[in-house]
Parts: sequence; C-alpha cells; structure tokens
Amino acid sequence: MAFQLPALPYSYDALEPHVDAQTMTIHHTKHHQTYVTNLNNALEKFPELAGLGIVDINKAVGTDKIPKDIATVVRNNGGGHWNHSFFWKVMGRPTDNNGPSADVKAAIDTAFGSVDEMKTKFNAAAAGRFGSGWAWLGVKADGSLGITSTPNQDNPLQQVADDKLIPILGLDVWEHAYYLKYQNRRPEYIAAFWNVVNWEQVNENFKAATGGAVASL
Repeated sequence: MAFQLPALPYSYDALEPHVDAQTMTIHHTKHHQTYVTNLNNALEKFPELAGLGIVDINKAVGTDKIPKDIATVVRNNGGGHWNHSFFWKVMGRPTDNNGPSADVKAAIDTAFGSVDEMKTKFNAAAAGRFGSGWAWLGVKADGSLGITSTPNQDNPLQQVADDKLIPILGLDVWEHAYYLKYQNRRPEYIAAFWNVVNWEQVNENFKAATGGAVASL
C-alpha cells in the first residue's frame, strides 16, 4: 500500500507566532508531499518491499534489504517522510505546552543535569549542523537519553547514522523549515521551537522508546 501524506493534527496557523502559517503550509503540502511521492515511485519497482512500514524502511537504510537501485532515493525520501511525520506530532499550540512528565524530566536530569542544560545541548546540535539536517533527543540502547544531529533527511533509526537512538523529539533545521520568517537567523528559530514543543507527545514517545519501540505516527 502506498504511503500517504498525513494530515496535520492542528491548523496551519496553530503554531503562530513561532512558526508561521505560510511556512507550515508550504512545508507540509509541498516538501513533505514530495518525499511521499518520490518514495512511492521508488518502491513501485520493488513489490517485495510493499509490506514494510515507514519505520522498518528507515531501519533498513544502510543494509542490503534496500536494493542498490533505490538505496539513495529511499534514504532521502523514506527519511524525509518519517522525519516530517514525526516532526508534525512533536509540535503543538503554544498554549498546550505543559512541559515534560516526571519520568522524562528525571531522565533529562540524569543525562544532562537539568532541562535547561538539555535545551542548551540540543540547541547547539541544531545550530551546529552544517547545511541541512535535523537535531534529535532520543533514547539510546542503554536506556539513557542522548542528543545527536543528522545530515539531510537521515535519522538515528537508520544504519547510516553515527549515533543510533530512538527519537523522542526532533527539529528540522533545513532552511525551508524557517527561512520565510527567520531568514538566516537559525538560532532564533531554534529558540522559538521550545514554545511549540508538544510535551504530551514527547512523553508518549519516551514511554515507547524505553520499551524499545518507536511510537506510532
């Protein structure tokens, strides 16, 4: 079954003033849709992959499960589809930003010392990613939290990732995610992101990740 563009769980203007409606509209209907279309076109040639979900496809990136003929296309567009589907859900209306659960806060405190210190490290990973990419907070194999960044549309589920973890929060730092409002001021965009983090979703992602699972999209 072909992949489809998921509906946003909020209106295009719901994240204002931190993420503008025009950017959200273009980002979702144009950029994300392109990843979905390109992924479906690539997978059409290999019906044996039709039963794989988007998480399994991403976990297979960098392995021989993905035919060489479409390996790069699947890496870029399978990554793009999962990354954006995940990204939309970890954001929400600024008024719904209730902060991390007790369990998530305890894990953050253990790994980083405090929520503020975690944000500082996450912001540095996002700002320091040269060119296009993503910043991630996630659960490592040993159960602790870690922060990493990935280039382009790579993510920490893929075998090509330098640091593998199960993401619980992610931030898109491609210019198309912020340029209309913030232009070259990426750090300002990163700082504004914390106003629209959907901590309820992050908490659910953490519960799944500590059990070794990727939360459903």
